Amino acid sequence: MQSSMTKASLPLPFPSADAARMTREAKGVVIAAVIGNGLIFYDFTVYSFSAVIIGKLYFPSSSPLSSLLMALATFGAGFVMRPLGALLIGNLADRKGRKAALTASITLMTLGTGMIAFTPSYASVGATASLLIVLARLLQGLAAGGEIGAASAMLMELANRGRRCYLVSWRAASQGASALGGAMVGALATALFSPATLLAWGWRVPFVLGLSVGVVGWYIRRRMVEVPATARPRARLKEVFMQHPRALWYGILSMAAPSASIYVMVFYMPTYQVTTLHQSPTISLLSACLAGVVIFVGSPTMALIADRQPRLKPIQCLTLATSIALVYPAFLALTHGAGELLSLLIIGGYAAVALTNGGASAVMIMEAFPHHHRATGMSFIYSLGVAVFGGFAPFIVTWLIGVTANPMAPAWYLLTLLCISLFATIRFPEATHDR
Repeated sequence: MQSSMTKASLPLPFPSADAARMTREAKGVVIAAVIGNGLIFYDFTVYSFSAVIIGKLYFPSSSPLSSLLMALATFGAGFVMRPLGALLIGNLADRKGRKAALTASITLMTLGTGMIAFTPSYASVGATASLLIVLARLLQGLAAGGEIGAASAMLMELANRGRRCYLVSWRAASQGASALGGAMVGALATALFSPATLLAWGWRVPFVLGLSVGVVGWYIRRRMVEVPATARPRARLKEVFMQHPRALWYGILSMAAPSASIYVMVFYMPTYQVTTLHQSPTISLLSACLAGVVIFVGSPTMALIADRQPRLKPIQCLTLATSIALVYPAFLALTHGAGELLSLLIIGGYAAVALTNGGASAVMIMEAFPHHHRATGMSFIYSLGVAVFGGFAPFIVTWLIGVTANPMAPAWYLLTLLCISLFATIRFPEATHDR
């Protein structure tokens, strides 16, 4: 009886519309939120897959490792801008509405993608080419910084309380779909183009496709409706830090494991498989495809389970503890002669455990903030957490492997961050808003 009364008392996302129109508008909001988030992770995926080529074309060096490290450092440079994007675009979402922020983020992301797609090589224009690639990554980082919080907040506020994790999980699922799409495009380009053609211009094709998706996403977001909100206090940026310090800092630490896991196990893994495990490029791309499928299917499934729980923290802790138990044996098998088929199963299995709880994680964090601080708080937590622990993870593990000559370095890096996240999740404040 209590459950029925609670649901009946909840405001509908579009109270003035009839049921059919509400359904159409709700679907439009979900599509608009997901497609832009998907573009971000598609671009990140194809950049990581093209890191070796980008290193040769834009950061030439007598050492292949140095070129690769510069390309990966540029990949990470975008993450330096994420906290700034979180503050600017996240606060825009809290002040002017989620639609304005989401339109701004996809505009910046599409511009950065277009720059990568069409910037001439170092051989053509010299150091200007390197600077343009870095600038493009900085624009993409600025966009990504505000995207996550605004999209997550909009999806959460669109749903009734019993469906929050499920609806928010589609943002996380879009990351899996994007990784899958990027991997498939990368695999297709590798299969269709010769190495010389791929180096000359074929590597640009995935970015041109991403640019097209960005234009479509921008159009959809411009036409989507704003989720109505009740009257709320003015969103002041300094109040986010003054009123919610515990949620912010433990939230940032809680992002250590998922950030590092997705950037190591999905985006960096193809490079690791080729350069360290000496597996074929085809198998390395298939591993990213499999991880993408697992995240896409597993995220909504895990979210349905989480929505049935009275509290979200226990399922977070269980996921982290299981990941801690699995990460070392997984890399031990990968580095000690696991065949290509077994490698795929190991990577897919780890992704199923460690990378499918994004919906519940995001809702747990956002429920610690009131509506007028939610997008900023979520954006800042995600962006700074990813910048510190995830964005430079490919660079760090590549450097660690080079320095120590130990292929198990990624396992130790992930294990450390998993323990940090488990501690932070235990200490994270319980939900105080809208739960």
